[in-house]
Amino acid sequence: MTATAPQQHDGWAEHAQAVAALRSSYALIPVGSPVRLAKRTSNLFRPRIGEPAVGLDVTALNGVISVDPAARTADVQGMCTYEHLVEATLPYGLMPLVVPQLRSITLGGAVTGLGIESSSFRNGLPHESVLELDILTGAGEIVTASRDQNTDLFAGFPNSYGSLGYAVRLKIELQPVHPYVALRHVRFTDLDELCAAIERISAEQAWDGDRVEFLDGVVFGPDEAYLSLGRWVDWPAEVGAHGPSDYTGQQIYYRSLQTRERDLLTIADYLWRWDTDWFWCSGAFGAQNPVVRRLWPARYRRSDFYYRLIRLEQRYGVGARLDRLKRIGARERVVQDVEIPLESTADFLRWFDVHVGMSPVWLCPLALRAVSDDQSTGDGDGDGTGDGHGASAGSAQPWPLYPLEPGRLYVNVGFWGTVIIAEGHSDGDVNRLVEAAVAQRDGHKSLYSDAYYERDTFEAMYGGATYHELKRRYDPDNRLTGLYEKAVGRR
Repeated sequence: MTATAPQQHDGWAEHAQAVAALRSSYALIPVGSPVRLAKRTSNLFRPRIGEPAVGLDVTALNGVISVDPAARTADVQGMCTYEHLVEATLPYGLMPLVVPQLRSITLGGAVTGLGIESSSFRNGLPHESVLELDILTGAGEIVTASRDQNTDLFAGFPNSYGSLGYAVRLKIELQPVHPYVALRHVRFTDLDELCAAIERISAEQAWDGDRVEFLDGVVFGPDEAYLSLGRWVDWPAEVGAHGPSDYTGQQIYYRSLQTRERDLLTIADYLWRWDTDWFWCSGAFGAQNPVVRRLWPARYRRSDFYYRLIRLEQRYGVGARLDRLKRIGARERVVQDVEIPLESTADFLRWFDVHVGMSPVWLCPLALRAVSDDQSTGDGDGDGTGDGHGASAGSAQPWPLYPLEPGRLYVNVGFWGTVIIAEGHSDGDVNRLVEAAVAQRDGHKSLYSDAYYERDTFEAMYGGATYHELKRRYDPDNRLTGLYEKAVGRR
């Protein structure tokens, strides 16, 4: 992609001031009191219980410090959203190796939690392209972690959800972009055939003569599923298109999978193709109704606004009251992303259709990224191509708190909605069934949403021994809420 690079802005002085404000706010928290961020949002998909009397001041830690187009790296503050990060890198013809699908996700949140997107079958998860990061630990110290220093914290920080510390600065790899992404939506009527195609595409990074640089999919039912294959293009004429599609207005992206075999999007619109309708969840607010959509301001058709509506619902329960008036039974929220080994994915999807029955369901293949010695130090050529799990130049870095198996292909299965609580059942029963089904298939579940594990089971699945050693070293006084307490609580 040819682009005129913007004038460089040195944000290091401002960053130093922001870090000083952060440390000052830490000093104001009474000794022995819990340490929390002074913000209302959370990377957990559930309401925050109570607000700290004094919290950590992260208001000025929300930007890009600098972009190095020659090295193809960026230094980014922990509270910077991917929307702002991409706005800073695209003018250089660059983007992060993995850009989670919602604009409001922060880089720090995607690393201390988990993020994923359609480049993950080649480039792994967002934390795998972090070269180093500065972390404010529970002890109030700023610790720099990388593959060469404080390596235990570097490996254990992903999936710790702020229970070991908060990312203040992250240095990440970037990759080159092209102006457009050409899409091909391939329909499957058999889930085993779909999974066989995922295996082939992941190995060959091609399908039927087309390169594949992006791969995700949607299951509408066991006999109707689509893989969306994306590849870079420089001009619409390369794919015979008159111009790119626009799904920020009246058209809805996920519905296009069923009606268009080929499509074209600008790189920016591709990155945020899911955001306008929060995948398909905007339908719960009426935003997919053609009449409502014409009246709904475009600036409010985005995931962070929908999430604000969810928080209002969690606070006031308007939807639950309406359900009672309509004599609709109580609902259980089933909002999950789970990683299933590819060989068990078709079986899990069939189980899910019978026992949960929600649709559509999102699919996103992933594998841990092989890292060469050059990549681990940031001294390589920075091509950002992400040779993926099949690369022979290195081995995958282990991440003990979310222990996916190196060299193994997984499929993230995402499902977000509610189900009626059946007579004789309780809120949480369906989520417990999902947890058991995932464990039976040697899978893992992201912890951003409701979890019901017993402590022993949780610690066996999420690196408990390693976690407790890190906790003793970096948060010796337990100032930060523990991972189990954050993820599961005291159910």
